[in-house]
Amino acid sequence: MSDDNDDNKRVAMILVAAVVALVVAGVTTLGVFKARGAGEKAATVVAASAPAAEPAAASAAMAPADKLFFEVGADALPADAKDVLARVADAARANTAAVVQISGFHDASGDPAQNADLAKRRAFAVRDALVANGVPEAQIKLSKPAVTEGGADPREARRVELSVH
Repeated sequence: MSDDNDDNKRVAMILVAAVVALVVAGVTTLGVFKARGAGEKAATVVAASAPAAEPAAASAAMAPADKLFFEVGADALPADAKDVLARVADAARANTAAVVQISGFHDASGDPAQNADLAKRRAFAVRDALVANGVPEAQIKLSKPAVTEGGADPREARRVELSVH
């Protein structure tokens, strides 16, 4: 009888520990989503699902995103995009399990539908350039265009971010 009691207590403690771990993970994830903003939720999910056994993938997930800044109303790749795209393509080709996350941003001024479409076209231009650089399309994930207020630099509202996870 005592062994059954001990087994029941052990199972109960494991269940309590599992519930506590799930609650902590949920609260942490919610905090990350709120801190990073709605536009980066998908990137956070991809980073959280990266296998922990891959040290290269884990360190890539911690790296800051590369940013490409576009001209007002334009979806043509900026002149300085070549180096950023080459660096991201090299990282993706070196780790075929990695995912390249592409997120387009736009500001809140003007027609929201046109702004979202422009941000999407910018992200597609970046995706197409990566594919042309040898990154398989299956390794690329696009996020829904996100509105941003920008920051100290007004170009922040006209950017595409790339990160390798």
